[in-house]
Amino acid sequence: MTEQEQIQFTATLQLIVPQVIASISKEYGFEATDAMRMLYNSKVYSDLERESSKLWHLSPLALAELWHSEYTTGKIIYPEEA
Repeated sequence: MTEQEQIQFTATLQLIVPQVIASISKEYGFEATDAMRMLYNSKVYSDLERESSKLWHLSPLALAELWHSEYTTGKIIYPEEA
């Protein structure tokens, strides 16, 4: 990945992550600080941080749903387009 691509990817994450946290908070009833902590400690977030996973292509709500699946079942089933 070039430096410019890394900058763009980092900027994309900076836009997506707050939206995912807001979705988790709204959809599942967690306080924003708790939602943030739980997301950052999840495998979904770890995978999202890897550009090659292509998870950043998913909507914040879809990412929140993946996080919820991991949180409640311990399993993540990534969609085909990720």
